[in-house]
Amino acid sequence: MLILAADIGTGTQDILLYDSEKEVENSFIMVMPAPTQVIAEKVRKATGEGKAVVLTGNIMGGGPSAFAIRAHLEAGFPVYATEQAALTIHDSIEKVKVFGIRIVSEEEAKKLESEENALNIVMQDFDPEVISSAFSIFEVRMPENYAVAVQDHGNAPEKSNRVYRFELFKELINRGGKLENFIYRPEEIPEAFTRMKAQADSLLKAVGSQETRSVFMDTGPAAVFGALADPAAVQPSIVVNIGNGHTLGALVLENRITALFEHHSSLMNPEKLQDYIKRLVDGKLGFDEVFTDGGHGAYIKEARGFEQVRSIMVTGPKREMLEKLSDSEIRTEILTKLHFAAPFGSMMLSGCFGLLAGFFEKYPELSIKFIRTINKTYK
Repeated sequence: MLILAADIGTGTQDILLYDSEKEVENSFIMVMPAPTQVIAEKVRKATGEGKAVVLTGNIMGGGPSAFAIRAHLEAGFPVYATEQAALTIHDSIEKVKVFGIRIVSEEEAKKLESEENALNIVMQDFDPEVISSAFSIFEVRMPENYAVAVQDHGNAPEKSNRVYRFELFKELINRGGKLENFIYRPEEIPEAFTRMKAQADSLLKAVGSQETRSVFMDTGPAAVFGALADPAAVQPSIVVNIGNGHTLGALVLENRITALFEHHSSLMNPEKLQDYIKRLVDGKLGFDEVFTDGGHGAYIKEARGFEQVRSIMVTGPKREMLEKLSDSEIRTEILTKLHFAAPFGSMMLSGCFGLLAGFFEKYPELSIKFIRTINKTYK
């Protein structure tokens, strides 16, 4: 049985093709530019050529692509977008219009695409056709099983999406904070998770098979639960995912996320990070402090105190931040518990392994080797 796990981030999209007939370490992997980076490059190319941009497709991650679109507008070139594609820029269509983006129908978009000086860009986080094309070069076939992670702030047109994101996290942690609380089959995705639902709809439409099984997850929890597959993750554990776009830290007790903070990696530094870690597990890190600093926030349901923590698992491409700790009272304590998580030998695939664990959580009848391998971690 083949399962494709795709963890869609800000800097990269990390892809793992798991084959139940092989050792986990023999899975095929790709770490490629994130879709938002690809879209941003296409927009910048259009800007350089002086072309109008027509955005079609669906809701996807913003960040780099949104910045490139605004720069295109500031350069004096028009941007057209269908409503679904425009929601990538902001949850409020009215605010998108204020930015200068012109909302058009699907029919109008097609007409604009035919104009010589307009570039059509399809907005999509997870594109099975692109991955299939890459696989085909190596005679690798696509699977019928998928697990996809995207960061979804939730649909909040009238409030800060950072505030709303932590309202959603709070709800999931209060439900139990277990892996099962963070993973969804397509029909289970909450209405608020518009980006996640968009990817589920796009995937099922592209694959078009009744045999397809798929699950979806937020990138943050996916990385946390994936890092726990590292044998060094002895609980109570702090898991810190230092990604290209965001840094998330979670306290895990008995396979439950009980405390969480999330910030933008560009606004973090070694001193701030070690301070956040210490105060999160001591129950002293507040939402307002992180939010006011430009981060997403923090929520603590249950904390045990730093002295109770047995391991600090660090993953993500910016993980070297915790190697640069300056001298402090807690520096030695952190370093003695610090492990750079590499589940099944692959640091960049922590999110993918969290997705695989989630896939088997939703399809427990598929009792194969991967379940037995991670049984002690998640059960």
